[in-house]
Amino acid sequence: MLCKFETLKILGSRVHIVQNTGVLEMMEKWIQERDAKCHFIVNTGFHGLWMAHKDPEFKAIVNSADLFSPDGIAPIWISRIRGKPLKERATSAELMKSFFKKANEKRYRSFFYGDTDETLHTMKEKLKDKYPGHKIVGTYSPPFRPLTQEEDKKIMEMINKAQPDVLWVGLGLPKQERWIFGHRDKLNVPVAIGVGACFGFFSGRVARASLWMGIMGLEWLWRFIQEPRKLWRRVFWDVPRFSFHVLMELIGFKKYE
Repeated sequence: MLCKFETLKILGSRVHIVQNTGVLEMMEKWIQERDAKCHFIVNTGFHGLWMAHKDPEFKAIVNSADLFSPDGIAPIWISRIRGKPLKERATSAELMKSFFKKANEKRYRSFFYGDTDETLHTMKEKLKDKYPGHKIVGTYSPPFRPLTQEEDKKIMEMINKAQPDVLWVGLGLPKQERWIFGHRDKLNVPVAIGVGACFGFFSGRVARASLWMGIMGLEWLWRFIQEPRKLWRRVFWDVPRFSFHVLMELIGFKKYE
């Protein structure tokens, strides 16, 4: 089933005008249909859009997704200026939380790929306690090196044998999107989605910004305070350049394909 949601182009990337309720609706339909296709969901905001702008290959990967769920404050502002307003961010963490609630009722099955064994174990135990009806059918922490062909084949077999409804991939952007894109034809899973640092959130290892900061679009500030060395370049160098190019696109001075 194709997405029914409208789209808008931001620096050449096709973004769906959708909120978490709509994303969850599509996920459930794909799970129920089980049409032998792995449906690829991208969930990102400024960071992913900017990386796609800089890297045509990554832009092609993003635009190949069955659903681009916009996260962060930047897509909201841009959508409002374009006359296709998003009411709220479709954040990965909130989407996962909503899915787990549904899964607790309908016994959906999840597989978690990425992060560390410690994080995965802690997250698994916490989710089992809070959502006992949600079936966690597998977790895997890949090594911090390129996989051999044999290792990659065994991982695909392990995931497919577990028969998850959703494969959650927490490798960080853009690695997780590249991984899903490169393996989607081998995956017998209805839905695969990259969720960045969310495994850390649900394990309790990484603290999330307060609700009011999220509503105000200040989650980026919270993350910057937590990891300034990692994010300073993104905040002080990439954001201004991204804003400049978006402005050029909005006023019609330049087109991006």
